[in-house]
Amino acid sequence: MVSYRRAMTDQLLLEVDGYVATITFNRPDRMNTITPTMLGQLSERLLEADADPEVRAIIITGAGRAWCAGLDIAAASSGEGIGGDSSVGATGEFDLRSAPPVVLHKIDTPTIAALNGGAAGYGMDLALGCDIRLAAEGAKLSAAYTARGLVPESGGTWLLPRIVGMSKAAELLYTARTLTAAEALELDLVSEVVPGDALADRARQVAGEIAANAPLAVRAAKRMMRHAMTEDFEDHVQRQFLALLPLFGTKDFREALSAYMEKRPANFEGQ
Repeated sequence: MVSYRRAMTDQLLLEVDGYVATITFNRPDRMNTITPTMLGQLSERLLEADADPEVRAIIITGAGRAWCAGLDIAAASSGEGIGGDSSVGATGEFDLRSAPPVVLHKIDTPTIAALNGGAAGYGMDLALGCDIRLAAEGAKLSAAYTARGLVPESGGTWLLPRIVGMSKAAELLYTARTLTAAEALELDLVSEVVPGDALADRARQVAGEIAANAPLAVRAAKRMMRHAMTEDFEDHVQRQFLALLPLFGTKDFREALSAYMEKRPANFEGQ
């Protein structure tokens, strides 16, 4: 296991500690709103962590009192940043296939959104794209797109109905409602709400529980769930069988059998 900390820009931090990578939005004075620089860097760091054989889980969190308050509207209104007249987004030429929500969807490493504060607009899309969402008691989720004259920027209309159902998703999007952490928990938008000062430790604990399992199997499970969202049952069962066969031949599977017979914790190596 290795540990390192890297500041790719002063707006986005990456830290790897053992098997867990933590990406931190670092614009606390601007509620961690997204800039064009952050978009590219976030995609790059997600892909870097996913390709690192030592990383078994990725935590995404924010500095200060917000997780990510969406795109930088102030910059856009002045003609700069995403949505401004000078941005690539205004021309329609930006390739969304490399955008962070798409990268979140296609990587195999499990992702945890540690929602330390508000996630609004684009920030909500990013949170929905994570596999697991943990929220601090003071966190909020805001589907404020239509109140800004917009629709979800990248993936929200695909993800939200699959998480909360079509009717509730429609209500949230049409009304631009802001949800408290408790309300988000009731809708299964988050899986757990914890005191704010316990959030980082709880996210690390969940990441550690993921990392303790066979990483090849965990990554395969994530791939299977991703495919299941668009496949019929029979096709998916066939895909599952084809994914299972190579796992039987792994060193980790043999280690799991030995650990079970010897009544000890398994030590998985990702092989």
